[in-house]
Amino acid sequence: MGRLHRRAGSPVSEPHWPPGASASGPTIGARQLVPGEWAVLGLLAEGPTHGFALAKALASEGEIGMVWTVPRQLVYRMLGVLEESELVHPISTEAGPGPVRTIMDVTAFGREAVGRWLSQPVTHIRDARSLLMLKLVFLERSGYDVRPLLERQRELLLPAAVAQRERAATATGWRQTVELWRSECVDSVIAFTERMLAAAAVEHGVRVAPGEIPAKPRAAPAPARARRSA
Repeated sequence: MGRLHRRAGSPVSEPHWPPGASASGPTIGARQLVPGEWAVLGLLAEGPTHGFALAKALASEGEIGMVWTVPRQLVYRMLGVLEESELVHPISTEAGPGPVRTIMDVTAFGREAVGRWLSQPVTHIRDARSLLMLKLVFLERSGYDVRPLLERQRELLLPAAVAQRERAATATGWRQTVELWRSECVDSVIAFTERMLAAAAVEHGVRVAPGEIPAKPRAAPAPARARRSA
């Protein structure tokens, strides 16, 4: 598992994974979490809150909703599913103008799940629009360096891009159309990671020539103290 790097001046936390947990992350029944569930879990990892605030953040005009929108009714349903899976739990209630609101927080297992999820590149190109974007947004919001994830994502996709071009070159008819589209999608995500790496390098004071990919960031030193829980 990769290391999460805080930006300069921020503490660095090394996420750990609970013994016996699935290598690909927590499951709900026989399935992995879907993007909306990761979005809800990621928001709660930033700090305890209630369903109304989560729904607002995940609305189409919300901060996370701009990346992945979740309807209000579905947010509450996902909270119930995540609670049943012991990833979140209620910690208090809050009185308001309407019904009493239940304040939810991530469990220790839920926090570890988010930490591991944020460090892993997506394995399917179709997940770049949803999961990869969510990971990058949450990393940025939490003050983490996005370059380690971008590097791992690019390295994972480079051999896939070569193989996909070969399939496109040998395919014919409608299959060639499909393979060409897939090849363009992989190349586009690689180009995106490279542009993001270049932008992040400038932010971190690394000079990058046009078309040059910045060197991999060096591993962060051991944390002086654990990451403060939200």
